Amino acid sequence: MNPKILVMPNNLILLSQIEEVGGDIGEPDCKLIEPFIVNEDGTLSPWLVNITNQNNMVIHSDKVLTIVDPSGTLVDKYNELVKE
Repeated sequence: MNPKILVMPNNLILLSQIEEVGGDIGEPDCKLIEPFIVNEDGTLSPWLVNITNQNNMVIHSDKVLTIVDPSGTLVDKYNELVKE
């Protein structure tokens, strides 16, 4: 798996696989697969777990400040959580 770090405008940091989805103008164009919040202590928590059972979400790419590659440690943690 090749997850990415997404930095959101509200300082939320997500670790997720990302898939570009085509759509009409104004519709969400970024699919997040198994997104997790990167906590300040380096742990990972499922995103939106308290309000949905979905593990894939779509968002507008303009809601993301930047996308970067995660450290190897975060990738290892992510892969462990996703394979469960």
